[in-house]
Formats: sequence, structure tokens, C-alpha cells
Amino acid sequence: MPMDPDWKVWHQNPRKPQYQPPEGAVDAHCHVFGPEEVFPYAPERKYTPCTGSKEQLFALRDHLGFSRNVIVQASCHGRNNDALIDALKASDDMARGIAVVDDQISADELAEMHAAGVRGVRFNFVRRLVDPKPRDHYERIIDKIAPLGWHIIVYIEAADFAEQVPFLKSLPVTVVFDHMARPDVAKGVDHPDFQAFVDLMESDQFWCKVSCPERLTQHGGSHENYSDVLPFMKRLVDLYPDRVLWGTDWPHPNMKSHVPDDGQLVELIPLIADTEEKQRKLLVDNPMRLYWG
Repeated sequence: MPMDPDWKVWHQNPRKPQYQPPEGAVDAHCHVFGPEEVFPYAPERKYTPCTGSKEQLFALRDHLGFSRNVIVQASCHGRNNDALIDALKASDDMARGIAVVDDQISADELAEMHAAGVRGVRFNFVRRLVDPKPRDHYERIIDKIAPLGWHIIVYIEAADFAEQVPFLKSLPVTVVFDHMARPDVAKGVDHPDFQAFVDLMESDQFWCKVSCPERLTQHGGSHENYSDVLPFMKRLVDLYPDRVLWGTDWPHPNMKSHVPDDGQLVELIPLIADTEEKQRKLLVDNPMRLYWG
């Protein structure tokens, strides 16, 4: 099946970044899509992407100067994690995974995923991408993954954040927010809405990915100007340097404004992590502790 007619294919020639990540750096948020003839997309998906294969992902990793990946199951593949598992097995232990599962998953299936490199599951609360489930559905999943030491990744938008906070606080596992819980950057970094997220991050239970300025910016289709998002990213790195992660989000699903240059995204890292120590924690120490520790 062809990709969506308005789908923007990932950048085919990203620049070699002038910033060189520290040795062992991890791209802690990326995806694999298909190829569809090998790994079909889920019938219930809400978008049909282009191919973003494991070979293409690993080539980008090397081009950008990174060593490892954390691959997050994409909603277009639903609960069939075959493409993810295939990429993990091909990575020579240089990738870890975040799966999407339902509450009927068996202990044997989880054990097989763990052996392949899966270390958590994703809860997606973004209604335009998935249909959220009742709370007890997520609680049953937590009961099954907690003995493995797994954590959860939460994809949520600012408008739904407050509603989910009591539930997230109740969970007995580490919670990692994708893309800073998608703040409304037009409100500014000192707005009470973002401050509520900053306050939640005071708890050691919570981590976040300081990622996707290209997705959050209000500046439209610019490759160069993500200045409205950088203060949000830097605030979290400065306050919680031991619980932040960074990732490309390649191959950038559902981007509507422009096709980001992954090399340029890497060049933003020293602007949000302004010392070598912060950069090493963000790119090496933190993801290694969470995923390979």
C-alpha cells in the first residue's frame, strides 16, 4: 500500500554534524518502518509511512557519529513488534527496544522480547494516532512487565497531561516522557503548564526525552530556527541532568511542516547541554544506565 499522499520522506542527505558526540553516544528515540513487504503495517493504523529500514537507521547512526540506538515501536505497526525485534537482533547488542503490547501478552512472549533487547513498553495517549484504552488495561500490562525491570515510555500531549498525572504517579515503574510531554512552546518556558511538568520531574520516578524541536516549534518550516523550543530543552537538562535522554525521532513520522535535517538536529545538542559533562550524561551515561545497565 502506498504511503500517505502528504507524507514527508525523511532527509536523504543529512549533513555531517560539526558537533561530534562523545564516544558511545546513544540516539535514544528512533523508529523502524517496514519494509512493508516483510513487516506489514497494522490494519488499524492511522497513517501509512514510507520505509525506514534497520539498515537505513544504522547507516544514519554511523553518519551522525553515534554508537547505539533505542528503537521505539511505531504505532503504524500496532502490537506486532516483528520489525522492532528484527532490528534489535541485527544490531549486535548496539540497540535496545521499546515495544507496544496488549494486556494479554504472555510471560514467555515478554521473555523472548527481553532476550532480544526490549526494555520497556510504550503507552500512547495521543488520540490522533491511537485509540487510548481503559486504565485497567495499562495496569495489567504494568503487572506483567514490572518483574522484568522494564519501564514505560509515555507519549502524551500537553492538553492531556494533567489528566494522566495521578495515574502515572501511581505506577511502580520508571516513567519516561517522549518529547518533554509535548509542551505548547508558544506559551513560553515559564508558563504554569510547563512548570507543572518541571515540578513532576522532581521525582526520581520520571525521566524525559529532550527531543523533537522540529515537531514542537511554532516557527513553521525552518530547518535552522528552533529557538522557541531550545529553552524548554535546556531547562530540563540543567535541572535534571541525570534523567534526560536525547533522540533524533528518525524517520520523523507525521511531520507536516518540513523535513528535518538530522545532522542539524545533532548540532543543537551543545546549545541545550552546554558542558561536556552534561553532554556525556545526556548521550552516554543516562541511556546506558537505563537500557544497558
